Amino acid sequence: MILKNSLKTTLAILMMTALVFTACKNEKAVADKEESASLSVDFEKYELENGLDVVLHQDTSDPIVSVAIQYGVGSNREKTGRTGFAHLFEHMLFQESENVPQDQFFKKIQDAGGTLNGGTWKDGTIYYEVVPKNAMEMVLWMESDRMGYLINTVTESAFYNQQEVVQNEKRQRVDNNPYGHTNWVIDKNIYPEGHPYNWQVIGELKDLQNATVEDVREFYDRFYGPNNATLVLAGDFEKSETKDLIEKYFGEIKKRQEVEKMEPQPVTISETKRLYHEDNFANAPQLNMVWPTVQQYTDDAYALDFLAEILSDGKKAPLYKVLVKDKNLTSRTSAYNSSQELAGEFRINITANNGVDLDSVEAGIKEAFALFEQEGVTDRDIERIKAGLETDFYNGISSVLGKSFQLARYNTFTGDPGFIEEDIENIKDVTKEDVMRVYNKYIKDKPFVLTSFVPKGQMELVAENSEKAPVVEEEIKENVEKNITESNETIAKTPSSFDRSVEPEQGPAPALSIPDTWTAQLENGMEVYGIEQNEIPTVNFSLVIEGGHLMDSKDKNGVANLMTDIMMEGTQNKTPEELEEAIDLLGASINMYTTNESIVIRGNTLTRNFDKTMDLVEEILLEPRWDQEELGRIKTKTINQIKRSAANPNRVASNVYNKLLYGEDHIFSLPTSGSEESVGAITMADLKEFYNENFSPSISTFHVVGKIDQEETLKQLNGLEKRWEAKDVTIPEYPMPEKRDKASLYFVDIPNAKQSVINIGYIALPRTDKDFYPAEVMNYKLGGSFNGNVNLILREEKGYTYGARTGFSGSKTPGKFTASSSVRTNTTGESVQIFKDQIAKYKEGISEEDLEFTKNAMIKSNARRFETQFSLLGMLQEMSSYELPENYIENEESIVKNMTLEQHRALANKYLDESKMAYVVVGDAATQFAQFKDMGFDEVKLLNKEGEEVKLEEVEM
Repeated sequence: MILKNSLKTTLAILMMTALVFTACKNEKAVADKEESASLSVDFEKYELENGLDVVLHQDTSDPIVSVAIQYGVGSNREKTGRTGFAHLFEHMLFQESENVPQDQFFKKIQDAGGTLNGGTWKDGTIYYEVVPKNAMEMVLWMESDRMGYLINTVTESAFYNQQEVVQNEKRQRVDNNPYGHTNWVIDKNIYPEGHPYNWQVIGELKDLQNATVEDVREFYDRFYGPNNATLVLAGDFEKSETKDLIEKYFGEIKKRQEVEKMEPQPVTISETKRLYHEDNFANAPQLNMVWPTVQQYTDDAYALDFLAEILSDGKKAPLYKVLVKDKNLTSRTSAYNSSQELAGEFRINITANNGVDLDSVEAGIKEAFALFEQEGVTDRDIERIKAGLETDFYNGISSVLGKSFQLARYNTFTGDPGFIEEDIENIKDVTKEDVMRVYNKYIKDKPFVLTSFVPKGQMELVAENSEKAPVVEEEIKENVEKNITESNETIAKTPSSFDRSVEPEQGPAPALSIPDTWTAQLENGMEVYGIEQNEIPTVNFSLVIEGGHLMDSKDKNGVANLMTDIMMEGTQNKTPEELEEAIDLLGASINMYTTNESIVIRGNTLTRNFDKTMDLVEEILLEPRWDQEELGRIKTKTINQIKRSAANPNRVASNVYNKLLYGEDHIFSLPTSGSEESVGAITMADLKEFYNENFSPSISTFHVVGKIDQEETLKQLNGLEKRWEAKDVTIPEYPMPEKRDKASLYFVDIPNAKQSVINIGYIALPRTDKDFYPAEVMNYKLGGSFNGNVNLILREEKGYTYGARTGFSGSKTPGKFTASSSVRTNTTGESVQIFKDQIAKYKEGISEEDLEFTKNAMIKSNARRFETQFSLLGMLQEMSSYELPENYIENEESIVKNMTLEQHRALANKYLDESKMAYVVVGDAATQFAQFKDMGFDEVKLLNKEGEEVKLEEVEM
């Protein structure tokens, strides 16, 4: 995968992957809820003789270990003509090494109950695993093997396959997405030719196609030595034993070439550059204004982060006041400073409302700057941004993986894993004067790069005096497989002091340990579920009100969704601005959202602020403001989002798929957001009626996880208990469509699409069905994991996609079985056939080995299941939604353990029938539609984006 810097402030970047608060394990600190935290670091760092930096952090709260290795190489180490190579090479390291066979990295980690991946960004590459603690030695064996014992295994065929996979990733993330080419245009014009940030991490398509095995060898030898890496272990391990294992597996790996640390290369531009692009997938114009700034960890970088937040975030922000509130040019404003190892840039990103001229957006931004200069920065602005520091810090420490990432990052870029303390102090030191200083230094009256991305045929929306950006669009060609002749020579083994081909024994996996759960019922009928977890002084909570999209009427679809927006727009006693500020000053977060079957209020706060946070929740829920002006803006935002979603192939595929499967009579055939027409017709009276009829504690459940006990929780819920009166609420039941009786191919045309989105399936069963979890177990080897059959064929064998999967979704309403992928356009027909064939073949049964893999992966992974408050909250919500017992996970383990090959095959035959599925393909009809008429489907139809049948002559072929 490709990692990107966060689009929020350094505060968020830092704290969401923060390090450990050592005092939180100290009994005195834990006991004192009011004590202000001293945010410090607990780690040990040492260096092996070969130059490998090792950082250890012990955390025994869960029986798991995270292993992360960061190499000092990102796309910034590439050369013109060989771009995208750092990311391509990351993919190669998951293939095989001298002692770990082909495609076994994912399989072995999953078989141990773990998870793994890697990431590349401009400044680095990281590989990571999180496993039950008994598998730690296996991970060290595997990571050391690809660090020191990989290069002899790099073959032409494996390399060609990953070239194809990465090209598909580029098509999926960039070429087939609205505004996907924006960063390419910006970086080409901010950074001069030859600057390490001039190209994209994903690289140029021609460079990916021209890369050779020789390039791999050179890259490996230059950058993948132990002397250019940091190894971090975080979790439950014994330190002296772990040090011995690290020395055993990594100590004998030889140093490689010295990699000089890159010096900062900040840039300036002498004049403003204005560029435009007609975007094949955009339905709304988007404007970016970008100024060059400075590298990370500088005083100016911290202040620029604050500037971005003050300019754009929240209802007091100048950009919001002018562009959203006053001029109705957009529904959302975004600004962020991205300071990296070598340089930085400050960006304002505005996706305008449909049909808005980007000249007016640019003029509005300048007006917002004038307002900012007039109003200045207040102490309260600075206080509001800093308020979330402690909360975000604690959120980060519940994950050993987050700790590993940040320890590795700090060590790589500053040489000190404990730099977090200095980093936090630097954030705290930012003043309002600093913010104004960097505004004047980098932004005010300074040259910038401006991009106008507009929908095809809407050139009148381009900002004036713009030049056409030289974006290269890939030409769709016939699929031609490259024939690779592989050598039959035995892979040479690099000498080692011990036999590395012997996989370490893992020992017994940690036993299942389910946290204790408490339940209660308030006098007004609201159920309460809780788990006390005292590792960190925070609380995560959710209030789930049943109904959601099910409560929508078809002619006023979208009311439930609008409810979750309007209720966050102030209260009877607080304006929208005042409510937002009250939440921010607590360092808390409160959000509302709508699902198919519920409306959810979700919150996170420090334990000591839980009472004040719940006061705000109570006010939001029981004292809505019903702000008519805000409703107008919300409707405009929602309608524009609906219009934009029509340009997203994945959203189009999902909407059409749901409409075809659930049928015209079921509310799930319609998107939760509603349609342009239905949202436009919704009035405040509709919202009030929905609230009065459908919001009741009798159909609500409160869930809480964190450093708070049952008594304190119920005390803080007393206001809701006394003030929120119960009423009778009936949740509608919709008739399910008749079972499908044929295989239907439905094709939705997106002209010139670089990939085809495929959704295959039908209505299966609800989550409440006794067969639901067994069906999930059955599906695991088909497409429920990276090593699922469909992914191994479509991605690893064929190189047609970045990923393929299958799975069951279900709630109280019967859900879907779905097989899905995005594939290279010229492989569409073959990919659909592969899905169809694999589903059919799966019903013949799987091997004993595959069943054992499924059991290991699903049972052993439970060691990771209870690590964070967020994951525990999800467990409580599942328990309450489906009335599951406290030990339901134990019951699920029993189902997995006891499943036989015969039961597996029976489930596959009961719930998988490829001859009765809907096959939805969203792609380029001109080149891909005709072939399906000869592929044995019972019917083949061409549809528009609304799921309505169209005639062939209506599509340009």
